Amino acid sequence: MNESEVKSVTDLLRHVARTEILPRFKKLAPGDVRTKAGPLDPVTVADVAAEQALKAGLNRLFPKDDVIGEEAVSSGMARIERLAEPGRVWILDPIDGTANFTSELPLFGVMAALVEADELLAGFIFDPFGDDCAVALKGRGSWLVAADGARRRMHVAAPVPVDQMVGSMSWRFMPEPLRSHVLHRLDKLAAVTDYRCAAHQYRMLSAGYCHAQMFRKLLPWDHAAGVLLHREAGGHARHFDGSPYRPSRTEGGLLLTPDEASWTALADALLR
Repeated sequence: MNESEVKSVTDLLRHVARTEILPRFKKLAPGDVRTKAGPLDPVTVADVAAEQALKAGLNRLFPKDDVIGEEAVSSGMARIERLAEPGRVWILDPIDGTANFTSELPLFGVMAALVEADELLAGFIFDPFGDDCAVALKGRGSWLVAADGARRRMHVAAPVPVDQMVGSMSWRFMPEPLRSHVLHRLDKLAAVTDYRCAAHQYRMLSAGYCHAQMFRKLLPWDHAAGVLLHREAGGHARHFDGSPYRPSRTEGGLLLTPDEASWTALADALLR
């Protein structure tokens, strides 16, 4: 992607946040919220409207690219397997942190990633309240872009021993006995958090404000942009079995740390 295209995507995310998401924040009627897979998986009219607007905008900007979003896949109108096939595909999460959005907490983001044959090419995580966008391009680094265009490079935290690590550890979707195994070992870290928002957790991790993250649920709209952001900021991410992250893979967990040695140490502490 060239600089003009990066700006166009960032401007699109900002526009959709301002026109489809923020006007509905703290103004949802009871009928504006429903659940998909269960009570921990809400969706709102804002999610649907934002995804439609983002898809229309990306179709205008990149008419040769495909676009799939969380809500389109949920409704059966798109399929995750498309990510491993030839051709460029945009992945959308119109509101990452919908549980926070419906709880009237100002902690959610808009995420977009560009993938070709399961390879991450670009990632964008926009914060509607900070009005800035974290951007990553394959081989070109990660940076935070302010509303006025000013940029700041992002770098992961310096490696530390496991007992000094602070991280976001999500165990909600872990099956037994893995769930109990991990829960009994979390006290090996200095502190554990969960903001119910992968968008902001990835931004924190990639900017060096925490050391590690663990996820079990691996839907591509939650992770593709963030994994590239973290990678281009110098980080190391692998599935629980040590294999590289692939956007089309929805099982196998994900562990992210500042470097390979930290990954091995944390995997030994929590998973082995």
